[in-house]
Amino acid sequence: MPKSRRVHLGRSRHIYVARNCYVIPTKNGGPLDMCRGFIISLSVLFLSSSAAFAGFSDGKIVIGVLGDQSGVVADVGGPGSIVAARMAVADFGGSVDGVPVEIVTADHQNKPDVASAIAREWFDREGVDVIVDLPHSGVVFGLMAIANDKKRSLMISGAASVEITGSRCSPYVTHWTDDTYALARGTAAALTEQGKKSWFFLTADYAFGHDLEKDATSVVEERGGEVLGSARHPLGTADFSALLLRARTSQAQVVALASAGADTVNAIKQAGQYGIMRTQTVAALHAFVTDVNSLGLDAAQGLIITTGFYWDDTEDTRDFAARFFKQHGRMPTREQAGVYTSVLHFLKAARSSKSDDAAIVNAEMRRIPVDKFGQQARIEENGRVTYDLGVYRVKSRAESRQPWDYYERIASVPAAVAFRPAAASGCDLTATTR
Repeated sequence: MPKSRRVHLGRSRHIYVARNCYVIPTKNGGPLDMCRGFIISLSVLFLSSSAAFAGFSDGKIVIGVLGDQSGVVADVGGPGSIVAARMAVADFGGSVDGVPVEIVTADHQNKPDVASAIAREWFDREGVDVIVDLPHSGVVFGLMAIANDKKRSLMISGAASVEITGSRCSPYVTHWTDDTYALARGTAAALTEQGKKSWFFLTADYAFGHDLEKDATSVVEERGGEVLGSARHPLGTADFSALLLRARTSQAQVVALASAGADTVNAIKQAGQYGIMRTQTVAALHAFVTDVNSLGLDAAQGLIITTGFYWDDTEDTRDFAARFFKQHGRMPTREQAGVYTSVLHFLKAARSSKSDDAAIVNAEMRRIPVDKFGQQARIEENGRVTYDLGVYRVKSRAESRQPWDYYERIASVPAAVAFRPAAASGCDLTATTR
């Protein structure tokens, strides 16, 4: 046989390449001769198989789920966000035209420095293409700088700052769930429409709470209402008695809670104890179905909540929620639903663009429509995902028909009313489209 060189094919098989013909060992040890014409065809086959991977870094798509796995907002996202991401990958089929999809996870502990270290490790050494979930606006702003530098994608479902798609916007970043602007304006628009024109705010004394109060106030005043007062409190307030007394004394029709997490839960509990829930409308501008579950219907009944996702809204949301519940033992929050929707949309865009390159796939995500559990949504140029919001009243125990049957829809807010227009967001739209 003429001189040959060995080309590795796998664990135990090699092709011995001669000048015109090739000999491949077969399973029974005998040689298989293949001459030049056939080998050219075989080469074409190998090349066409590898072409499917050409637009995908490392021949795979890697999704990182980064959130609070054990802290104050773990119920809202946490392990449930990991479940939602895995469900989306499984529902898509586990691969993009044969390109495998992998998921990695980590706990950022609500610390920007921890989150940044994880993101750099993921982008530089683990080939992560997109990071999802991401509660805590401070974490997100730190990661946005890294994503811009590394040219990788972020899909945010946890943090709520309107500035994610405002002056800090990025062509690599999309925001999938309700922001402070939408939550505040949606609630205010629905309640003023129902004639509730006088408001009093209990506001967490940091940027998040200030933004909620400011955006709700602008809608109340635009629609002929008035704000009778505001009481600010530090993060982690346990005793709201003095503040609630001021709210009750104001005789405002609406007592709006511009806060989140434990602050909101404590304020709602104590509002019930002081009888405020019976005489005034209490609106939580940023609350989750898990908060209501923790409070119980006796404490939360009558509360007004605005959200872009409720598990019992449609057949599509109920189907997703039932499958999610089987795996997680709880109904999904809007954050977890946002993770599912964003991952599914990213994979659709990767398939249609044949790439996981951040610039290419984000442009494609903005181009194709978003399927939000059967509801039509879209991604604006600044990365803001827009959709209609629902305004809900929390049911009484007598009205609830089954576990987690907590909300009754009392109004809908069109996307055009709920979300800040991209042109008015402060985002440099020319930068996002370059």
